[in-house]
Amino acid sequence: MTLFLILAPYGAFASLLLLASGKVSVFAAAAVSLAVIAIDFIRGRSLKLLAASSAALYGGIGLYLALVDVSPSNATVKLAVDAGIFIISLGSILIHHPFTLQYAIEAVPAETAAMPGFVRTNYIVTAVWTAAALVMLISSLAPFYVPGMPIWSTLAVAAAARNSAVYFTRWYPRYRRERRAAAPSNALIAAPKASS
Repeated sequence: MTLFLILAPYGAFASLLLLASGKVSVFAAAAVSLAVIAIDFIRGRSLKLLAASSAALYGGIGLYLALVDVSPSNATVKLAVDAGIFIISLGSILIHHPFTLQYAIEAVPAETAAMPGFVRTNYIVTAVWTAAALVMLISSLAPFYVPGMPIWSTLAVAAAARNSAVYFTRWYPRYRRERRAAAPSNALIAAPKASS
């Protein structure tokens, strides 16, 4: 459920971009971002860096499209959104607060969050999301260099990158837990060999 809410603004934007203008798509995504923030607030959860930044990104692009550049192509709007998402994701790493950390802390027991590898795991997961955002950004540049390239092709690349990051986000923490759980038994098995 949490992952669905996190990705809801991006899904709304990508879906609407196939059917409507860029301006409608970003304003809808901004509204979904604000709804996600409201849901977190109602549940007593903290304001998330990603949700707040996404609402600001979509709202800011929407205002720019409404007030300054009223007729950009959807490819241009997608490029602006993908650049913004990449900056948000990379920026969270650079300020030493990977955006996945807030979600992870609320999803695990306090003793898990206190473990030494917990923060490192979140840096790795956020780095994978940043790499996915970079792939999306690069795919958004393609229509400007390949005339006639349909917007759906860049959306397909974005979906593949996003789905890969979702898979990794679900797999990697579980892999780390299993590896940590196996470590003490391996150490016990290895100890007698070392002493003999």
